Amino acid sequence: MKWNWGFILRRLAYSVLALVGLSILVFAIARVLPGDPVRLALGPHASASAVFQLRIQLHLNQPIWLQYIYWIEGIFTGNWGISLFTHRNVLTDVEAFLPATLELLIAAAAIDILIAVPLGVIAGRRENTVVDNAVRVLSYVGIAIPSFVVAIFLQHFFPSYVGQLSPGVQPPPHITGLAFLDALVTAHFSTAWNALLHIIPPAFALALGPIAQEARIMRSSVVENLGRDYTVAEISRGLPERVITLKYLMKPSLIPTITIYALDISSLIANAFLVELIFNWGGFSQYGLNAILSKDLNAIVAVVMIAGVLFVISNFLVDLTVGYLDPRIRLQSRSDE
Repeated sequence: MKWNWGFILRRLAYSVLALVGLSILVFAIARVLPGDPVRLALGPHASASAVFQLRIQLHLNQPIWLQYIYWIEGIFTGNWGISLFTHRNVLTDVEAFLPATLELLIAAAAIDILIAVPLGVIAGRRENTVVDNAVRVLSYVGIAIPSFVVAIFLQHFFPSYVGQLSPGVQPPPHITGLAFLDALVTAHFSTAWNALLHIIPPAFALALGPIAQEARIMRSSVVENLGRDYTVAEISRGLPERVITLKYLMKPSLIPTITIYALDISSLIANAFLVELIFNWGGFSQYGLNAILSKDLNAIVAVVMIAGVLFVISNFLVDLTVGYLDPRIRLQSRSDE
């Protein structure tokens, strides 16, 4: 497979520029929010000298552009600032809370694509049948119901699957911070099974909306590509349905679905705030919610930036995937470079 490296480098450059712009915007907004973070951290009865010292320590006595430079320097040196909520380096908090959320997002993304694509293909191949109508109705319902409502519903019916592990279950040795993966790697299979049972309800609550949307898009793409000349020609040759679906329908039909899939990753990150709270997941999104309520500037900026990094990475990977599925994208003429 021949890749256009100009295409890849352009996507990398766009990603970096997006992150730089996001960092400036988020840092500025966090600094102009109402309320004094120093007073919130020390309380209303703190002495003026204590307030002054903490303000200097957080560089809040400096111009905002200089505060941004201090923050960027700290990002690359491991000093992400002190969280006013946990009183630790924000990087330490990220290392403690992020793996749980990543595990939830990975599970939700996997459930999403593994269910949405087959549903869309089945509905598209059987257009206007009972199966197609059922998938479309389920899609409308899935899009209409918010993730936190699904989470409340599932938490009501599966109350024992709250948190990452059941009470009394010994956590696996820490390797990646992902409970299921760590238990699997260290051969703690009963713990891995327990972690898997706990992750399915919140992950499904997150994935239901994207499943519904992507199934509809996949169904529409399959119907459209079934009417194209090359597909009609292969059908007339008497090729088996399985061959036509896998060889001639899947690639072109996946392109719009994968594009929307990248956008839905961002919705998973946003919806994880409430879903984690409902399932007492104790992940990075719940940490971010506490940071917002406490006006914890360093933590707020870190949470939003990491969400932005995850979104940019997912979009970059999707760009590469779409480039693989559609050679016209990855093999653009050099005159466009």
